[in-house]
Amino acid sequence: MNAASYVVEPLVLPDAIDSPDAGVFREFGALSDALVLETWGNADRLAPLASRLQYWRDSPYAQVRLFFVRVEGRMVARSWIRFGVQENLQTALLHVTVLKEFSGRGIGEALLGHAEQLAASRGCTTLQTFTEHPADFDAEGPGLLQPATGTGGVPADAKGVRFALRAGYRLEQVERFSALSLPADVGTLAALENEAQEKAAQQYELLHWTDHCPEEFAEQLAVLMSRMSTDTPVGALSYDEETWDVPRVRHVEKTWKKAGLNSLVASARHRATGELAAYSVLQVSDLKPWLANQDDTLVASHHRGHRLGMLVKLLNIRHLLAGYPQVERIVTFNAAENDHMLAINVALGFRPAGYDGEWQKTL
Repeated sequence: MNAASYVVEPLVLPDAIDSPDAGVFREFGALSDALVLETWGNADRLAPLASRLQYWRDSPYAQVRLFFVRVEGRMVARSWIRFGVQENLQTALLHVTVLKEFSGRGIGEALLGHAEQLAASRGCTTLQTFTEHPADFDAEGPGLLQPATGTGGVPADAKGVRFALRAGYRLEQVERFSALSLPADVGTLAALENEAQEKAAQQYELLHWTDHCPEEFAEQLAVLMSRMSTDTPVGALSYDEETWDVPRVRHVEKTWKKAGLNSLVASARHRATGELAAYSVLQVSDLKPWLANQDDTLVASHHRGHRLGMLVKLLNIRHLLAGYPQVERIVTFNAAENDHMLAINVALGFRPAGYDGEWQKTL
């Protein structure tokens, strides 16, 4: 069959994962799980159904559309496309995946063509996607395709890489996917903390909360969250500056909670000005009790050089070890060119578990 022979069907989200009309959604979730396991061989990058249902719902800030293809009644491939509502109105993020058993039949081309047409119909002129690569190759060896940043690389002969190149996408950035095995070495953590505290020189105090930012800091946290879109490396990828306010902070906090996540937030406050200078978010789900996910970490540019990134990460790890002893590892993503944050993670004990290629295409 050629790409035009496949029927691309939309996924309609149910009210709840156990509602009577949730059968197709659960089938889509089972397909998503199978695709993760085929690529990674473990469930670390697998999202629980409850989390997917929350993150795939429309919000004031983003819309997600999901689709699938069946072969002889079996759901074998999926795609999703994310549109910005407040920023990045000209950009669409999309992803296409097909079970290995059904690859090479034009199903991926059908889903990609459908997603690109949908993006074009909404006026999008920039398309972005990503490819996933477990760390089973030499990240500094031959046979790599390098991004526009010149840092990192992905295997040039990987199926996803060849698919993206044929479709006209450019590799713009590589992200390292890293994991820290727990329990961490207590002596190492103490030494890192002592060194960082000396650098901070009592100019900053550390704060911590779970799930809900105290009202007195919410506006400042919104400022830091806005800077995540401007102060972190994005290579040649096209992104608009995001505008965050307190309602947006509260929205994302509620979404995290509805998705079943416990969010540990560490921050550093400048004593002289009262300004929040850094923050870091670490998330744990009761549905994935073996894993913690390191989400955003940011130090405001005018507060850098005081080891605040190390301090807020260490504070969160200490709270994680005390409150969630069942967690076996922490995973995180960093741009390959983000030398400073990678150095912090390596010092903490994070080791590469894989790499993601970040791709872009201009219509």
